[in-house]
Amino acid sequence: MELTVNGTANIASLVGTHLGWTEWQVIDQDRVDRFAKATDDFQWIHVDPEKAATSQFGGTIAHGYLTLSLVPSLLKQLLLVEGASFGVNYGCNKIRFITPVLTGSQIRLGASIGEVVELKSGYQIVVDVTVEARDATKPAMVAQLLYNYYS
Repeated sequence: MELTVNGTANIASLVGTHLGWTEWQVIDQDRVDRFAKATDDFQWIHVDPEKAATSQFGGTIAHGYLTLSLVPSLLKQLLLVEGASFGVNYGCNKIRFITPVLTGSQIRLGASIGEVVELKSGYQIVVDVTVEARDATKPAMVAQLLYNYYS
């Protein structure tokens, strides 16, 4: 369920509010392989199902940075910011990859607005996100991300 906000006054009122959870999304081997190709990261734990089957994970796992790279598209399911001429991903304060995402599993994202900071020509939103893998006992990833929106 997407929440649409317009401007700093509206988004600032959401500080501390959990925005909900996205739909579940499958992380299949094809996606992992395409990410490996795009990043030249062909570590066997990601791309060799036979060898990975003998590992402690019992199969291949998604790259942590693949999980992180999906955050912007998942976040769009929860939040749409209007009233700015453009927005940019400004970076991250903290990222932790807590539990591996097994290839073939499903993930979803939960998010909350941690802080809103006024900038000279816009504002920055600090978003706290958690990525869960279905049936996992711990989150796959937690991060604090920064998005700047300019007028």
